[in-house]
Formats: sequence, structure tokens, C-alpha cells
Amino acid sequence: MYHLIIFGLSLLLATSAWAAEITLTDARGKTVTLAQPAQRIVALAPHIVENVYSAGAGDKLVAAVSYSDYPPEAQQLPQVGSYKSVNYEAVLALKPDLVLGWASGNGPEVARQLERLGLTVYVDELRTMEDIASEVRALGRLAGTESIADKAADQWLARLDSLKQQYQQAPPVSVLYQVWNDPLQTLNGEHLVSSVIRLCGGRNAFADAVSLAPKINIESVLARDPDAIVASGMGDERPDWLDDWKAYPTLTAVKENHLYFVPPDIIQRHTMRILDGAENMCRQLDRARD
Repeated sequence: MYHLIIFGLSLLLATSAWAAEITLTDARGKTVTLAQPAQRIVALAPHIVENVYSAGAGDKLVAAVSYSDYPPEAQQLPQVGSYKSVNYEAVLALKPDLVLGWASGNGPEVARQLERLGLTVYVDELRTMEDIASEVRALGRLAGTESIADKAADQWLARLDSLKQQYQQAPPVSVLYQVWNDPLQTLNGEHLVSSVIRLCGGRNAFADAVSLAPKINIESVLARDPDAIVASGMGDERPDWLDDWKAYPTLTAVKENHLYFVPPDIIQRHTMRILDGAENMCRQLDRARD
């Protein structure tokens, strides 16, 4: 009987351990497995930091990278470099049980090097609006905060669906989304910002560009003659260089005074705040439509 009890307890413990195991596939197509929910997380991109907080796991973050400034408490996290230049020694010293990486931002070598150092790495690459909700759910699973993450994702998807219904029949508006002025740079149809433009009933004038963030010239903008130009810039203030387009009065966007601005943090970061930026852009494109 004693041996049967011991066997039963062993089986129960083994079953519990198996049930706690978490397995997900990341953006690389790589299977990532945790024996139990992560308790010490390092995030290697500002948008990932924000999404961890949205998933209810902000208290499990032990480090981030530069420009991880939202929510405000994220500014108190130790930094392990930037998303382009990771300090591997600093990451190792923190003994994380999970590192969260960004495929196109960090580059593939960062994840490979961290794994060679014995760390578990989960890599994201968000290209659509729905990807954001999926990421928050995944982070909730990895950190053991599924109930909070799933509720946040459900509420956010309902808000997204409401915007889709509002603008799905809207007449199309051609949009140049301007990331920067010198060099003149935009984003192509694969970038998340294009999803926002489509959500608002717009059409990215440079959706067919080959690279994700192509550098373009004035002549190509004049040739495509967008109905509206939406700029981002570096901060919360409208960039002065947006008015440089007034030197080209034949542009439809200039003639109709459709030169707009959306703060980059609420439209270029792959986070739930992107719907704040989307609502902003949708109102602007409505004015262009009118």
C-alpha cells in the first residue's frame, strides 16, 4: 500500500509538472518551451515591454532596452542596451528565465547568441492589427497571466471591430505616410501602419515598395499625388518639416490642406495604443474624404 501511495504521489507530481509546461511557436517558427510560467523576463524592444504590461505581467520584467518609456513604470527598469545593440553580459547577469526579442528590430543573430548562452528566447514580428492581440495572449500564457491578457485582448479586438465596421464602406483615400523628411522615408504595404491606413478606408500610396521602410524621392510623391500626407516624426509635436510640402502646391494633399500628424508612439509601436493612433488617423482621412 505504501508503495502504491508513493507511486500515486509521484504520478500526480509528474502530471502537474507536465500540465504546467508551456509550449508556443514564435515568429521564427521555433518551438519555445517553459517548464513553468516565466518569473524573470527581459524584453528587447519598447513595444514588447508595453505589451507585457498589457498582458498583466509587468511585475515580472527585470530589464528592458532604451526608449522603453510606456507605461511610466517601465522607465524604472534597468536597461540592457538598445533594441539594436544588446548587452549580452547584462542580460546574463539578470538570470532571466525568458527573453523576449523582436525579429526585424534586433536581427536574427541576437536571439541565436542568447540561445547559445543558454537562455530561452521568444521572438515576435507583428505585421497586422490582429497580431497585437495575439501577442498579448501569448505573453499572458508565457507569464501565467492568461486571464488578464485574454480579457485585454478581447476588449481591444471589440474596439478594433467597431472601427472596421465604421470605415469599411468609406470611399478610399490615397495616403503618403511620412516617417521622416531627410532622407524622405515612408513605409510599405507590409508594415503595421498600412494596416491602420486600410482600417481607416485609406490606401497606402507606396504599398508596393519592396523594402519595409523605403527611402523615396519628391518626384515619386508628385507622380503618385496622394490625397493626404500623414507625418510621424520623433515626438508628440507636429514636425515643422511637414510644411515643407507647401513648396509643391500642385499636390492634392497641399491644395486641399490635408497635411496631418499622428504621434509616432501611438501608431508606429506595435501595441494596443495603436488604436488611439488609428482613431486619430481615421478622423483625419475623413476630413480628406470630405
